[in-house]
Order: sequence, then structure tokens, then C-alpha cells
Amino acid sequence: MSGHSKWATTKRKKAVIDAKRGKIFTKLNKEITIAAKSGGGDVAGNPRLRLAIDNAKAANMPQDNIERAIKKATGELEGVTYKEFMYEGYAPGGIAILIEVATDNKNRTVAEVRHIFSKAGGSMGETGSVAWMFEHKGVITMPVQGKTEEEILELVMDDGAEDLEIDEEFIEVVTPLEAFENVRKKLVDSGLEVENASLQWIAKNSVKVEGESSEKVVNLIEDLEDNDDVQNVYSNANFEEVE
Repeated sequence: MSGHSKWATTKRKKAVIDAKRGKIFTKLNKEITIAAKSGGGDVAGNPRLRLAIDNAKAANMPQDNIERAIKKATGELEGVTYKEFMYEGYAPGGIAILIEVATDNKNRTVAEVRHIFSKAGGSMGETGSVAWMFEHKGVITMPVQGKTEEEILELVMDDGAEDLEIDEEFIEVVTPLEAFENVRKKLVDSGLEVENASLQWIAKNSVKVEGESSEKVVNLIEDLEDNDDVQNVYSNANFEEVE
């Protein structure tokens, strides 16, 4: 799959069972809050909120947490206002990095992100410096559930799915933005369990990373993901050969 790496895909697939569940809930809580703030607390009229709630439930986030996040966003409870930003930069070896953040303090967040880059031997870039290397796509990940690649393709190709990757445990379907909701709905309506569905930045072309460089890039990405304000990290690194 163009722009994908085994390391990045595995990280994404394992996200809902990651040991750092508290951080995952923090990121999910922010997404629900932002979605409800921007589009209202009614899921019937807010597709982004519906998707955020579905992902939160797939990660076993308690219903009370979900409801509290919505109420904070709609003003029923006192809460924090988050704003979304995208930062760009380079990991060691010139690997392109895109970072989506949601923060209540932009100055704090950009300083922390810059420090993480600097510590790892990378650097932050100007707006647009690496974004052109990525495409915005819908990505749907789910367990195999006894389905073959041919069965899934037959199910979703007419709805606009453009790529599919399958291994022993997971299926990953990639769609254009405009087909994302139709494909997701088709899978759900077919009785399949969707573990995660989200809009992601997929690299147009990947760059192979090996040896010491791969360790540095992995450590940088993991440090970024550990930051509470960072929602998602994308790169064009190909770790296919990295154990």
C-alpha cells in the first residue's frame, strides 16, 4: 500500500489495546470535544461526532467519559476549549513528519514539539514544507473476521474504496475522502466489526529506513505520540525491513 509502513500500520492497529490507555482516552476525549464544539452534540447531524464516538466505543472508553466530553463542548459543563493545528518537520535522515495536535495552549505545544524534534536530531519545518508529500484519505481498520480479500473487495469497491491490505489478523481499507462514510457504513451495515475509522495523511511515496536511522525515527515518532497534545503522527518512512 503506497506510503504505508509495517511499523506505522502495526502501531495503528494496536492503538486500542495499547498499554498507555490513559493517553488514548485523552486523545479520544479531545476529538469528541472538538467535534461536538464545531458541529453540535447531536450525532444525527454531526458525522464527525458520530465517528469519534464510534472510535471511542471501539477503544472501550466508558460511556460516562463520552457524555461528559460532549457536555463540556456544548456548555452544559465547564470545560477547556481546544484548537487544532498541524505541524510539519523532518526526522533524522530527512524523513517527512506530519503532526496533528489539539491544544488549549499553542505556545506550550509548539515549544514541546520543537524540543522533541531537536532532541531526536530532527527539525521542525515551515508550513507546507512536507504536507505536499501526503494525501488525505479515509482509513478503516478491522479484524479479519473470517473474510477473504476478495470478499471485502466485492463488498466495498462499488462504494469507492481504492485500496485494501490484509494480513493474518487485520484488514485495512483505504478510501478517498468523499467515499469514506459510504464505505464505513457499508461495512458496519454488513455486520462487520470496525475497530477504527479515521481520516489520515498517507504518504504518496515512502522512504526506506534501516539500522540506526530507523531507531532514531521510531523514537522521535513515539516521543511525539506520547505528548498529550499530539493527536496523530504521520511519516513517509518505510520500516518494512525493520524487525
